[in-house]
Amino acid sequence: MTRATTESIPLPRALSAVSSFAPIESRAARVLVLGSMPGAASLLAGRYYAYPHNAFWPIMGALFGAGPTVSYEKRILILRRAGLALWDVLASCVREGSLDSDIDNASIVPNDFRAFFDAHPRVQHVFFNGAKAEVCFHRYVQPHLSDRGLHFTRLPSTSPAHASLSLPQKLKVWRAVADALARK
Repeated sequence: MTRATTESIPLPRALSAVSSFAPIESRAARVLVLGSMPGAASLLAGRYYAYPHNAFWPIMGALFGAGPTVSYEKRILILRRAGLALWDVLASCVREGSLDSDIDNASIVPNDFRAFFDAHPRVQHVFFNGAKAEVCFHRYVQPHLSDRGLHFTRLPSTSPAHASLSLPQKLKVWRAVADALARK
């Protein structure tokens, strides 16, 4: 009879609790772009969309001049001046790695959007960076909000994990953000 050792038994990887960042915002914000939860590279860097292959900053560069060659601090300033706020639907969750599909739904805690919208009454349009952000918002947030007449639009994810669209194709759809800000 042989004894099994822990060396021969693969141990499950521990899931870790992750928390999102404070929003990038200004009182004058008119558009809110929501992701689901920052990925591992962003959490490590302490910055939104820090993974170099994510298309978010190249798209913001094409739309507003806030591209990846501009310092992070200046990119944030550009977005604020444009009237764009940036945040994540989830305040915290348990997730292994960076993929939205690895989020443990039972662990989801949404951000406080009632307080956010009370502090940002000019926000008229919410754009979701991918399906997971949209699904989580409508499941965990919207049922607890009063009707504010907000417009909601799901955009293709800027994550490189969603490579079914090229950068030019994603940019074409993401132009809706600039169009919403152009309307007064």
